[in-house]
Amino acid sequence: MSLYQSFAWPVLSRLDPEDAHTLVVRLLAAAQRSPVVLRLLERAYAVRDPRLEVEAFGVRFPSPVGLAAGLDKNAQAPAAFAALGFGAVEVGTITPAEQPGHPQPRIFRLPKDRALINRMGFPNQGAARARARRLAAPRPLPGGAVLGVNLGKGANTPVEDAARDFVAVLDALYDLAGYAVVNVSSPNTPGLRGLQERDALERLLGAIAARRDSLAASTGGRRVPLLVKVAPDLDWEQLGAVLEAIDATHVDGIVATNTTLAREGVTDPRRTEAGGLSGEPLRLRSTEIVRWLARETGGKLPIAGVGGISRPEHALEKLDAGATLVQIYTGLIYEGPTLPAQICRAFLGRRADVR
Repeated sequence: MSLYQSFAWPVLSRLDPEDAHTLVVRLLAAAQRSPVVLRLLERAYAVRDPRLEVEAFGVRFPSPVGLAAGLDKNAQAPAAFAALGFGAVEVGTITPAEQPGHPQPRIFRLPKDRALINRMGFPNQGAARARARRLAAPRPLPGGAVLGVNLGKGANTPVEDAARDFVAVLDALYDLAGYAVVNVSSPNTPGLRGLQERDALERLLGAIAARRDSLAASTGGRRVPLLVKVAPDLDWEQLGAVLEAIDATHVDGIVATNTTLAREGVTDPRRTEAGGLSGEPLRLRSTEIVRWLARETGGKLPIAGVGGISRPEHALEKLDAGATLVQIYTGLIYEGPTLPAQICRAFLGRRADVR
């Protein structure tokens, strides 16, 4: 049992889940203000090895293990997360203006299922403050980690005007982003998942990609890759329509998957809470989608596999299914800060076995 599970988790688990989340992010934000503390975190947790490097959509990642969106919503601690050994840190979801999200309580632990339910509703302080924070934080990120920006639609923005919000966040953070993710799959913003339908998604991605290309031209040709994050609740026909929209708009990759509305296999009484479920019950479905996407695209579309990764073998499962990168969130909460290193060591061990 790790020090986190022996000492930190018993304390954090007694706190309200959102209070615990806020406390940890604030501590990490404080840690990244000290170069000495960042170096200590790196020495304690990060695994650095050139054999871990992965290239996807024209970006080189120091490792395939990324932090999923949702943990660092306001870009408060990307350098500290990178110091823990993440090869990418995806901040957000960020909307153009500050918004409070849904009423509390809105995060629920399901410890027997190693899962969470959240109905946050994109609470964040807006794109301008996220930009200011990133400019004030260490650059580049420790270990050469890549900053991802998860783009969102404001709660009060009509769905038909969603492109305006996604573009506004892209405008605000383009020069700081290593890649950007169009989040059309959260179940907690009314109407958002409807943007995964073929025609709506093609119009949306086309508008965002056109703006990206314009920004690239005005910034010396630096082209930030665009990805789209999909829901695990789509059927194969719907996922096929997503791939058609991606192909038509030349989007660079896909994140599979967001949280689910399904509760199959969940035993905790809190399973009836409204919101998106993350954690181990989602693992097999998200891996199934990764495998299907990889097969349908002939392995040509980079996939970031996310959902239910709480042990190294879960990450390897996603990579075996066709993912280029993996992302973790809920597993980090239950397993603690050694999880990225455990996954990296498993990856290195496999490479050694292959040789």
